[in-house]
Amino acid sequence: MPKMTEEEAEALDEFVTKYPPKVDPTKARQISRMVALDDLSANYIISVSTASQKTPSQIIGELVREKIAVSM
Repeated sequence: MPKMTEEEAEALDEFVTKYPPKVDPTKARQISRMVALDDLSANYIISVSTASQKTPSQIIGELVREKIAVSM
């Protein structure tokens, strides 16, 4: 695919500015939720995340799955 010229880029910018894309949040693939944690929990998750090189979301997911498995 050839690169855009400066004129084409400006025309595209004007078009997208004038007619922004319509987005349906209900069709999003992933919903992001903000959760407030106490300092102890946040520090624990950050420490485990750093040590295991996983994201905090992965760590929380593992903790939740462990909790569910124990309760069954």
